Amino acid sequence: MKGRKNSLPGTLARAATLSLVAALVIIPLLATLFGGFKTVGELRTSPFSLPSTWHLDFYGRILGDSAFWTFLRNSLVISVSSVLLTLLCASMAAYVFAQITFFGSSHLQSYLLLGMMFPFATAIVPLFFQVRDFGLLDNPLGVILPQTAFSMAFAIVLFRSFFRQLPKELFEAAYADGCGYIGFYFRFTLPLSTPILATVGTFAFVQSWNNYLLPLIILNDKSRYTWPLGIMQFRGEFLVEWNMILAFVSLTIFPAIVFFLVTQKYIVAGLTRGSVKG
Repeated sequence: MKGRKNSLPGTLARAATLSLVAALVIIPLLATLFGGFKTVGELRTSPFSLPSTWHLDFYGRILGDSAFWTFLRNSLVISVSSVLLTLLCASMAAYVFAQITFFGSSHLQSYLLLGMMFPFATAIVPLFFQVRDFGLLDNPLGVILPQTAFSMAFAIVLFRSFFRQLPKELFEAAYADGCGYIGFYFRFTLPLSTPILATVGTFAFVQSWNNYLLPLIILNDKSRYTWPLGIMQFRGEFLVEWNMILAFVSLTIFPAIVFFLVTQKYIVAGLTRGSVKG
C-alpha cells in the first residue's frame, strides 16, 4: 500500500503531462476539421469553437472537384513509390552493414550518416540543377528519387539496429543448408522484419506526403501537383479562403492518419526492438 501511495503522485504527473501533449496535438487537428465547416468571418471571430452553423458545402465543393482527386492521386503515387524504394534500398544497405564486415564499412556508414546533419532545404538549389540535367523536371521521378535519397540515412540506422538483433544461429543454420546472403535476406530477414519495415515505411510516407518544397521546385504542370501544392488554388492576390484551405487539409491528412493508425503497433515494436545497442 505504501508503494502504491508513493507512486500515485508520479502516475498523476505522467498522466497530466501526457494529457497536455495529447491536447497540443488533438486541439489543432479538431480546429482544422471544424474550421472547414465555418465561414471566413466566423473563423476570424471564433477559430477554436464549434461552428454555429455547419456549412457542409465547403467540403462538398472540394470532394466534387476533380482537381482534388488528381492532387490526391499524384501524392499517393509519389509517396508509395518513395516508401517502396526507401524500404528496398535502405534495407539492402543496412543488411550488408549488419551481416558483412569489410574494410572501410565504419567509414562508409559515417559518411552516410552525414546526410542526417544537413537540412533538406540547404541542397535544394544544386538538387534542382541535377534534376534538370537528368531531364526529370515536371516528372514524378524528379520528386521520388530525391525524397528516397534523403530518407536513406535515417532508414539505414533503424534497419541496421534491427538486423543486428536477429539471431546469428538462424543465418548459420541457413548457410549450412546452402542459403547464401541474398537468399537469407529475401527468405528470412525481410519476413522477420515486419515491425521495422512498418516503422521506416510510416516515417517515409508521412515525410513524402507532407513535402511541399521539393514538389514546388520540380513540378510546374498543375496536373502533376501534389496536395500541398493544391492548397495554393485557394489563395488569391486579395483573398485567402481559409475555410476551404482547412477543409482541404482535413481531407488530405486523413490518408496519413489512417496509415499511421494501421501501422502504429508495428512502429512501437520496431523502435523498441531496434533500440537495443548491438
